[in-house]
Amino acid sequence: MNKKITGAKNEEAEYQRLRHEFAPVFDENSRVLILGSFPSVKSREQQFYYGHPQNRFWKVLADLFHEVTPESTEEKKAFLIRNQIALWDVIRECDIMGSSDSSIKNVVPVDLPWLLERTGIEKIYVNGGKAYELYQKYLLPMTGRDCVRLPSTSPANAAYSMERLLGVWSVITG
Repeated sequence: MNKKITGAKNEEAEYQRLRHEFAPVFDENSRVLILGSFPSVKSREQQFYYGHPQNRFWKVLADLFHEVTPESTEEKKAFLIRNQIALWDVIRECDIMGSSDSSIKNVVPVDLPWLLERTGIEKIYVNGGKAYELYQKYLLPMTGRDCVRLPSTSPANAAYSMERLLGVWSVITG
């Protein structure tokens, strides 16, 4: 029997077993890696990272690098490569209800050593608490490399204004 939850719009969501369906963005010049937890429903629909229009991820990065916020998938990929940023998620496969990080269970992590062998990653950052928790549990033992936890850019993270996010996230430009 699948467990159900009721959302704010009276929608019922059931656990689904999902696999991450799009590739990491990186090249051999990538120096910074940003990891999320698992793609949201909107990101899965768009087949690219941080697809929800209310997520502040792309706006934060664009502001930090003094660039125009990229719109298309191609613009986002070019932005990341130009700024030596690799982007991926901690989870390759899991059970999840909708976009709810708190519902994630039965995790299979990504093969992070594979990506690290192909890049010059100097620093690893994670976007939010769930990504940090999962990194510590699954990827730190694999890589032996610490990560820096950054506050989530999700619209659900109302505790962080855009200005506050920019202040904390500015560490990635260092």
